[in-house]
Amino acid sequence: MEHAEEYVLHGSNIGENLSIDETSLSNGEVYTVVTNKAAKGRKGALVAMIKGVASDNVIGKLKRLGLSKRRKVQTVTADLSGSMKHIASKAFPSAEQISDRFHVQQLMGQAIDEMRIELRWEVIKAENERIRLSRQRKERYRPKVEANGETLRQIMARSKHIMTRNKSKWSETQRQRAEILFERYPRLETAYNLSMKLTDIYNERITAPAARLKLARWYNELERFDPVRFRTVIDTFTTHCDTIINYFNDRLTNASAESFNAKIKDLRRQFRGINDTAFFLFRLSALYG
Repeated sequence: MEHAEEYVLHGSNIGENLSIDETSLSNGEVYTVVTNKAAKGRKGALVAMIKGVASDNVIGKLKRLGLSKRRKVQTVTADLSGSMKHIASKAFPSAEQISDRFHVQQLMGQAIDEMRIELRWEVIKAENERIRLSRQRKERYRPKVEANGETLRQIMARSKHIMTRNKSKWSETQRQRAEILFERYPRLETAYNLSMKLTDIYNERITAPAARLKLARWYNELERFDPVRFRTVIDTFTTHCDTIINYFNDRLTNASAESFNAKIKDLRRQFRGINDTAFFLFRLSALYG
């Protein structure tokens, strides 16, 4: 059809629980994708695929599905994008919005990794200064080796995955590395513990009111610890508080949308790129529409 490259709609696939996300097809072209969780990534999963992420355009196309169908939607999960939140509220007026838990946790993880990277640069700078002084003295520089056989510079470079995994999942090598790292930088350990505490709250089988109380206490701890470095995380909780709490009602995530995006990328790889967007969307509709 004439609009095949602009949007594809499958109103019959609308279910009670939807996911909304964005994906890139080729040459930077971004599409908004709406999927039905009940289809589990199979036939009937694709509800809509609309070119661009401009909220007014996407909302206008979704309204073509009809109000009666759109009112059937009870929940919509999305990332922390304000645009996606606006689209969900206007296109599916009866639906409860849920902020995806993994995007919230990822934001906390990124803030801690930035903290680790800053410390790593300090270690590199200090080591370079020692090397310079050794050369001036015409001495051979020997870096200090820690108890696990690595230098501090190596530990800082290799500790990225330590900060995102629970202690119970660390290997023995990672445990030794973490002990040295946290002994040297106790504030980094505090940040790590706060991140794991957030994960524990999400993993608990608790009601939304109980989760609100626990998250409020965690929020206060984070604000007391470092309100400047974690400002983005703090502001995110302030802005998206209600939609973050909504996760604990039905424990729905945006994993189905991420999985569908992976299927799109896999199909694109099979085609060795996309030369005909309209035909590519036709293939997606045939498989998942």
